[in-house]
Amino acid sequence: MFQKFTCLLFFCFSTILFSQTKISGIVVDKKNKPISYASLVFKSSNEGTLSDENGKFYLESKNTYTAFKVAYAGYTTKDVTLSKTVNYNMKVVMDGEIVLKDVVIYKGKTSKKNNPALVILRKIWARKRKNGLRIFDQYQYEKYEKIEFDLNTIDSAFMKSKVFKGMEFIFNKLDTSKVTGKTYLPIFINESLYDVYGDNKINKEKSILKANKNSGLGNGEGVNNFMKDLYNDYNIYNNHLTFFDKSFTSPLSTTGIDVYNYVLRDSSYIDNKWCYNIEFYPRRKNELTFKGDFWVNDTTFAIKTINMAVSKSANINWIKDIFIEQEFEVQNDSVFLLTRDYIMSDFSFSKKEESKGVYGKRTTLARNHKFNEPKPDKFYREEVNFLDNSVFKKDNDYWEKNRFEKLNKDEVGVYKMIDTLKKVPKFKRMYNLVSILGSGYINYDWFDYGPILSTVGYNEVEGFRLRVGGRTYFGHNDKWRVQGYTAYGFTDNKIKYGISGKWMLEPKNRVIISGGNRRDVEQIGASLMSSNDVLGRSFASSSLFSFGANGKLTNVNFSNLSIEIEPIKNLIFESSISHKILESASPSFSLDYFTDDTYTTTQSSVTQSEIGFQIEYTPNKKTSGYGVERSIVDSPYSRVFFNFSQGIKGLFNSDFDYSKVQLFYKQHILIGPLGRTNLTLELGQTFGKIPLGLMSIIPGNQTLFMIKNTFNNLNFYEFVSDRYATIQWEHNFQGRLLSRIPFMRDLNWREIIGVKSVYGEISNENNLLNASDLLYRSPTNPYWEYSAGIGNIFKVLRLDASFRGNYRDIPESNNFTIKAQIGFYF
Repeated sequence: MFQKFTCLLFFCFSTILFSQTKISGIVVDKKNKPISYASLVFKSSNEGTLSDENGKFYLESKNTYTAFKVAYAGYTTKDVTLSKTVNYNMKVVMDGEIVLKDVVIYKGKTSKKNNPALVILRKIWARKRKNGLRIFDQYQYEKYEKIEFDLNTIDSAFMKSKVFKGMEFIFNKLDTSKVTGKTYLPIFINESLYDVYGDNKINKEKSILKANKNSGLGNGEGVNNFMKDLYNDYNIYNNHLTFFDKSFTSPLSTTGIDVYNYVLRDSSYIDNKWCYNIEFYPRRKNELTFKGDFWVNDTTFAIKTINMAVSKSANINWIKDIFIEQEFEVQNDSVFLLTRDYIMSDFSFSKKEESKGVYGKRTTLARNHKFNEPKPDKFYREEVNFLDNSVFKKDNDYWEKNRFEKLNKDEVGVYKMIDTLKKVPKFKRMYNLVSILGSGYINYDWFDYGPILSTVGYNEVEGFRLRVGGRTYFGHNDKWRVQGYTAYGFTDNKIKYGISGKWMLEPKNRVIISGGNRRDVEQIGASLMSSNDVLGRSFASSSLFSFGANGKLTNVNFSNLSIEIEPIKNLIFESSISHKILESASPSFSLDYFTDDTYTTTQSSVTQSEIGFQIEYTPNKKTSGYGVERSIVDSPYSRVFFNFSQGIKGLFNSDFDYSKVQLFYKQHILIGPLGRTNLTLELGQTFGKIPLGLMSIIPGNQTLFMIKNTFNNLNFYEFVSDRYATIQWEHNFQGRLLSRIPFMRDLNWREIIGVKSVYGEISNENNLLNASDLLYRSPTNPYWEYSAGIGNIFKVLRLDASFRGNYRDIPESNNFTIKAQIGFYF
């Protein structure tokens, strides 16, 4: 009872202190059907909003109002009187439709022809490249960025949950969202100050971090990268805006008239500039669009303010709401510059209004702009691995003087609250559990046990396999790391192991030396590209769920020593020397080859030493951390990989001389509202005589799950080559097609199609060298397969039906298969 009274008292107090007028409810017609995208405005003001597609609305203001107006094309505008400052769960019933002769009333979908809003929109298109920072050769400004996470939809039952027993004090920091009206509890805050420089002539921009402060829950730099990946920098004048790896159609897009309705609502002076107010809302459900409004200047046709909310029916997972606000200030009478950018997402497992979630907020402020002060080109060269620890050690006085706006009392309280929470044993246990789920490792002071998902496996040779392992971990930016594992197979009764170490000799250009040894059982035909990862092991080697015979496994004793350098951001050069011994791990599988010119003497094991040289370039790849191992922020990026290997006969008893060249290229392409295309190309050739153990095996997939860069309808060792070329194409329509089918629209499924093909050859001398029981077969007539799939089933499951295009008469050929993939995707 006391807690309820406390909450009530807090809500009343916060209402008086922070906001004078709040309204929420639903707009309906006389038949009690919700009216989507009705316009609501406090009387005698420019403060308003649109109801969502379910007719629901929330609006608040710091000012006191006694009435608001509700309007919708085809209905009489309604004035609603407010008897008090806070009015929740209101029901606004719109009066009967207007019937006027010789006047066209647009209800729902607006006209694409006789619409004054579109006249203004076309003028925005004509001037969009003449607004903002684009009109200057160079620019620079100061930027303040605040990132915050909040638990939302807090109620008394939630606060009484046993989960929070002993931590009830955190609820003293409750607040109410000005956007949704929901109660929320700040749990994390991160602040950053930057100097930003840009040059439009060379299309370069550089941000220099001056200060960073976070509330101590997690790594601030890691959270920053996570949020920046979700909330990519965007320009509202662009045709498409990318959030959560999805392409939304901008309301200012030149194709906007095909997916949006536009209504000219009002005109008024804003900061002594006459502006028009235009509302926009989606023409169809389930598409990646927004609802909202913007104010635009009547002479420059530059945006003054814009407010956007993602359609609730948009095909996006784990996100209940996305809100965006941008404000522009006028400089030099005609230049409109973005000075405030606010974006808030409501992360939740369910899109139901009452469901609880987490707000992720980012507020960006800009000031002190300067123009046309050029910098040398080298100034914009991105640092490879620069860490200035002093930026994380600024005191409170520094932040009081330099942050662009003061924190409210609850934001200030987050710093103190987290410091207190970290001393609560129960919170420590909860925090550690989340860390385990996120990293896959269990931390014990300086040691991490894991990865836990690799603990159990199965294959025909080892039977069930148990694995234990771990790594050193002193912090996010460790300059050296040692890791290893040991495994045991219950059928072959053998112990396997692997151990490796890395040391960063020079941080600036990431000069790293690494080495290690692995003795294990492997499916060596699971990948075409060579790898120097000592502990790397394909999922195909010990899958719990597979089909067909999987006895073509190899005992591998692999040692490697390498050194790498990253002279330019995301460009890595590596040199290595390796030694491996390969032997068949099964009596039903042979790696035998002839050792003499008469083809009478055979050998079953391969001993081989190689020197290698690799180049990897991954433009736009984002990473977190500055240590010897960095985390990749999950973002699509292109990848180019070149590998040259030279086998040297006689070196450490090596058996063969040969040269191998390989090239890998991957490209992700976002095609606006049509989804995302992925292209992958692999080329390779080996010059010289080599046995089966060193051949390029076209990677099949006998598991029930999808494995990248493999062929779903091929078995292991079905095709062998020493010269090959593969191409793989996949396109995800992101639900664009299925959203047009009424009875499937609400499922939010996503359609995927793909084609894979490979060409390969084997030289005569390598054919003659083969003494194994495996009949060499190469796809000289290019093999191909095609697939069609449905993703986002129950939000986590994808199923692909894959069909073999040719070579269908090969014994035990897999002409049709269904593959699954489980993952959490937006």
